[in-house]
Amino acid sequence: MASDFARLPLPPAQLANLQALGYERMTPIQAASLPLSLAGHDLIAQAKTGSGKTAAFGLPLLARLEVRRFAVQALVLCPTRELADQVAGELRRLARAEDNVKVLTLCGGSPIQPQLASLAHGAHLVVGTPGRVLDHLSRGSLDLGALNTLVLDEADRMLDMGFADDIKEVLRHCPAQRQTLLFSATYPEGVQALATRFMRQPKTVTLSEKTPTGAHAQIRQVFIEVAETERLHAVGLLLKHHRPVSTLAFCNTKQQCRDLVAVLQAQGMAALELHGDLDQRDRDQVLVRFANRSCSVLVATDVAARGLDIAQLEAVINVDISPEVEVHTHRIGRTGRAGQTGLAVSLASLDEMGRVGRIEHAQGWAFEWQPLAELQAADNAAPLQPPMVTLQILGGRKEKIRPGDLLGALTKDLGFPGDQIGKISINDFSSYVAVAREIAPQALAGLSRGKVKGRSVKVRAL
Repeated sequence: MASDFARLPLPPAQLANLQALGYERMTPIQAASLPLSLAGHDLIAQAKTGSGKTAAFGLPLLARLEVRRFAVQALVLCPTRELADQVAGELRRLARAEDNVKVLTLCGGSPIQPQLASLAHGAHLVVGTPGRVLDHLSRGSLDLGALNTLVLDEADRMLDMGFADDIKEVLRHCPAQRQTLLFSATYPEGVQALATRFMRQPKTVTLSEKTPTGAHAQIRQVFIEVAETERLHAVGLLLKHHRPVSTLAFCNTKQQCRDLVAVLQAQGMAALELHGDLDQRDRDQVLVRFANRSCSVLVATDVAARGLDIAQLEAVINVDISPEVEVHTHRIGRTGRAGQTGLAVSLASLDEMGRVGRIEHAQGWAFEWQPLAELQAADNAAPLQPPMVTLQILGGRKEKIRPGDLLGALTKDLGFPGDQIGKISINDFSSYVAVAREIAPQALAGLSRGKVKGRSVKVRAL
């Protein structure tokens, strides 16, 4: 049976190689993206790991390759060494249709001398992490003058890990006339900004298993009637019942924020407040902890949460009903983004039913109501614990600390796997790294004993 890859404009040798490798049917992301990328278009594709995306960008970059030209013609940037190794291995398999295609991996956490020696002998394709690729560009050991294809793989994860500045610097070394292929599981504002600035009229491919209808079709909206005295207690019940990893709870006043955080913290939950009375340092730390999933609940006023864009927000709770329909719509729109499902729960007293009616009329359908008593059974559940812990390192941009330095200290020096390291944020005087809760004590002790960028550092868990 002929592979349906035969419908693509690929040379016979590549089609034969694909069949030999067991590529029979294109995955959805391959079928949607390959005709566009093989035609030379810049491409933004939303695709998760395991969707067949390596072939989706590997075949176009190999199609543009001139094997007789011994220069780096394609660069693939990946968030971690593990992913880079995996991608490089698959590209070598896909490149078997041509003789002598050299694929080189450049990642932090590996000795640099062998990489320098390999680069001196030349390569066709480079797969690497942003920090190490930038290191080679600054040394002059990597030349991208002949580059015709740039791939950003798992772009959202690279930005989460703090590589935005490194990626922009790498992009400045790339020729303007090139094809750029961007693959990302989600499409947050940071990825949009990269695409807008560095891509040329990109085509977009977004796959979702079901196509929602209506602006909030992927958000389950639930209303619960509460007495004024039950309101704060009801939030704790909701969290124990639904157990979302990450929740944004909206209050109409600063005092309500403070009161709710006190109640949730007394129940053992990792809850933080965000309102206009916080100074900038405290606000920055709160946002870092919530964005990197080391805080389960952020309790905020509408003004304080303005401009806040958090990927993978599982739930929104309206502790009070907003008097403005537009504010309510904006609040619940923070969840259920990028094809994900979300939960929006609103607590309403009898005095707020007029507001609920206006929102229901504006949205055009009858809301789902749930009795508060249905949540009582979950009252004895264990407190929510966030999956990550934030470590703060004293020292930031002023000490020339880069995300790759922290990633290398944790993965290469201390031996933690890359998938247990989360978002990395660097500001002028402090750096923050999220680590999986189960390794947090060892990571804290290891960084305190060890060195970052050759220097001892002060580290604490927030």
